[in-house]
Amino acid sequence: MSAMTGDWGPTLVAAIAAILVALAGGLLTTTGPWYQALQRPSWKPPDWAFGPVWTTIFTLTAISAVLAWNADGSFASRTILVVAYAVNAVLNIAWSGLFFRLRRPDWALVEVVFLWLSIAALVLVTARVSGVAALLLLPYLGWVGVAAFLNRAIVRLNGPFRSA
Repeated sequence: MSAMTGDWGPTLVAAIAAILVALAGGLLTTTGPWYQALQRPSWKPPDWAFGPVWTTIFTLTAISAVLAWNADGSFASRTILVVAYAVNAVLNIAWSGLFFRLRRPDWALVEVVFLWLSIAALVLVTARVSGVAALLLLPYLGWVGVAAFLNRAIVRLNGPFRSA
């Protein structure tokens, strides 16, 4: 069953998970004096763009998860799906903690590689059961790619970093 036929469970779980990941990442993100003092490349997207972009990405990711969940009801496929999304959620939150709270863009640069790879793995896992679900993850993959290059530029412009 799906949301279309009355079983809202997977949709609610995906929505709540996306909201929790977004909230955790948001709470770890502080753009105070330390961040404002960093040299940033001229091509950095404006600060106001990050909220709408991440909202869109989390929405698409939740929809992708529900589509993939509903496309294959086997225990093995669903277990792989849940593990892949859980690993991705942890890596997504961890990046904000490393960059903003620990003030270690250099560590975040290493971590963002694993975050990007986890998204690529999500694309592959979901593509096995739903092409549409996989396509919905491509903006996430692209945005984190941009974030990785931005992270790299910040490290090059401001390093070396020391623990706060």
